[in-house]
Amino acid sequence: MSRIKTRFDALKAEGRGALIPYLQAFDPDLETSLELLKAMPAAGADLIEIGVPFSDPSADGLTIQAAALRGLKAGATLTRVLEMVKRFREGDDATPIVLMGYLNPIDSYGPARFCADAAAAGVDGLIVVDLPPEEADLLEDDARANGLDIVRLVAPNTSDARLRQILPEASGFIYYVSITGITGTRTATEDELAAAMPRIRAVSDLPVAVGFGIRTPSQAAVASRTGDAAVVASALITTLAATLDDGRATDQTVPRVLSQLRELAEAVRG
Repeated sequence: MSRIKTRFDALKAEGRGALIPYLQAFDPDLETSLELLKAMPAAGADLIEIGVPFSDPSADGLTIQAAALRGLKAGATLTRVLEMVKRFREGDDATPIVLMGYLNPIDSYGPARFCADAAAAGVDGLIVVDLPPEEADLLEDDARANGLDIVRLVAPNTSDARLRQILPEASGFIYYVSITGITGTRTATEDELAAAMPRIRAVSDLPVAVGFGIRTPSQAAVASRTGDAAVVASALITTLAATLDDGRATDQTVPRVLSQLRELAEAVRG
């Protein structure tokens, strides 16, 4: 059984949803991001989404775009991100890790080699934002052969017919992009989320993680209660960025991000 399924099954038995914080690898540098990654489970992360820095992150708003550029400047590559995951796994073999990124670096790396190396490093799932299901054969077989879940994204404007087409091939969980737009912009209302869930659950029994625009503890609580998980990204990156001094980490960077994560976790668990 995969770490992702094991974790969601355990949380379902507890009667609560999951908190999935986002971390941009190498933002603002390798050691700071690795320190945050290692500390996130104890601060309340149930699963962790790691962003792979990319020069053209088309789904992301300005906050995560800036984080990606900081990560690239700090030397992030796909190989080095996998090495970062491997270092995390030296002390944590339970927390699921999902890589979020774009197809070009994977294609350049070689899909078969990437899936094998990602699994060996301890990655559990992949969110490839610009890989449509019609072209998923580029990655799908290799991912499945290496035990990696491919997380499908759906949005408010995804039709019922489209849901029936793409969700049967999903694994791990479904990522519900709760707004039509980029990360870090507006937030969906509780009524909007409640209206969306039945359409998704009619097609798949996989857990549904709600992301894009989840910024506050109360919003995270609503998302994890209405769906099965809340993904918090831009809000944490905004906090991190506010602590930097000319792009470099300070003694406040890690403590302030973890403090915010604890507040989110308390709300989700409450």
